[in-house]
Amino acid sequence: MYKNITSFQNPLIKQIVLLQEKSRERRKTELFVIEGQREISLAIKGGYLLKNLLFCPEIISEEEIFILKETANSEAEFIEIASDIYEKLAYRSSTEGVLAIAHAKNLNISNLKPESKNPLILVAEAPEKPGNIGAILRTADAAKVDAVIIANPKTDMFNPNIIRSSVGCLFTNNVATGSTSEIISYLKEKNINIYCAALQASVQYDSIDFKKATAIVVGTEATGLSEEWIQNSTQNIIIPMQGEIDSMNVSVAAGILIFEAKRQRNFL
Repeated sequence: MYKNITSFQNPLIKQIVLLQEKSRERRKTELFVIEGQREISLAIKGGYLLKNLLFCPEIISEEEIFILKETANSEAEFIEIASDIYEKLAYRSSTEGVLAIAHAKNLNISNLKPESKNPLILVAEAPEKPGNIGAILRTADAAKVDAVIIANPKTDMFNPNIIRSSVGCLFTNNVATGSTSEIISYLKEKNINIYCAALQASVQYDSIDFKKATAIVVGTEATGLSEEWIQNSTQNIIIPMQGEIDSMNVSVAAGILIFEAKRQRNFL
C-alpha cells in the first residue's frame, strides 16, 4: 500500500508548488520538481536521486509505476495523489500522471569532468529565456557533445521551464555553470581552444579545424558575447548571413556550429 494524499493543504503539496515557482526555494532546499514519465526516467538514468514520486493512479498504470520503482533509488518514497491535486500541480495535461521531487546536483564548473581527452564543449553566455536554454540542451543531446556550460546563468538550471523545454535533456547532458571568468580559466587550464561566435575579427565557421579540444561559445541574440570572451578567444567565428538581419536564434546558431564540428570529427 502506498501513502495517499487527498488534501491541497498537505505540506508536501505546498512544498511542490513552492519548488515549482520559487528559485530561492530550490536553492535553499537543493530540491526541484520533475514532471512526466520520460523526464523522470531520464533523470534516474542521469544519476539523479528522487526524494518523492507522486502519481495519480487514474492516469498512470501499475506496470508503469513498477518500472519507475525498479529503476529509482530505494530511498524514493512513492505516494498516491488524487486526480484534482495532480491537475493542480501538473503544467501539461498530456503528462502521464506522475511527478517527482529530486535532489539537485552541484553543477559548478569545478565539478566538470568530461570523459573525452579531446572534448567538444558548447558554452552559452547568459541565455535569458528558459526555452532557449532547453533548445540548446536538446541540440547538445542530439550532437552528443561532451559538456554544456552555461556562463552567468540568469536562472537556476532546475527551473521547471528549462526541464520542460529541454524534454529532459538537462539530465542527458554533462552540464555545468559558472561565471565567464571561471569558465575561461577552466578552458585554458585544460588547453581547450575557444571559438567565439562574434562579428568582429571573425572567419567563416567552416574554415576552422574543430577536431582538437574545442569550446564553441555563443551569446545572446540581443547583445552577443561579452568583451571578456572576445579578448580570450582563440578565434572568432561567423555564420554567413544572406538576409537582412545579422543574427539568428542562439540554439539554431549553436546547432550549426556544433554539427560542423561533429562532421569534421566524423560524428565520433
